[in-house]
Amino acid sequence: METYFENLTAKEGSTRKLVQDLGVLLRDTESVFAASVGTLADRSKADLKARFDRVKAAYDRLENATSAGARCADHYIREKPMRAVGIAFGVGLLLGFARRRS
Repeated sequence: METYFENLTAKEGSTRKLVQDLGVLLRDTESVFAASVGTLADRSKADLKARFDRVKAAYDRLENATSAGARCADHYIREKPMRAVGIAFGVGLLLGFARRRS
């Protein structure tokens, strides 16, 4: 069974967009957490806060890794453009052969 999500097409879906969407989700979750703090028990508050902090730390790591990867790729492409084109061609050729066999 194949599932199709219209908002994840190539024209709209990118790593940068994913990181931005995760940031929005994180901010919205923080708002919900702040609004519901008054109605939760102390133990639940502490547990929810700890989980939220772990998610926020993971988001920060993802954002930093994505930015670092993009900067590294940009630097490599600017330093050696012909090699980058050759690598892209080779990867495309391999993917084409792999897709053709399946």
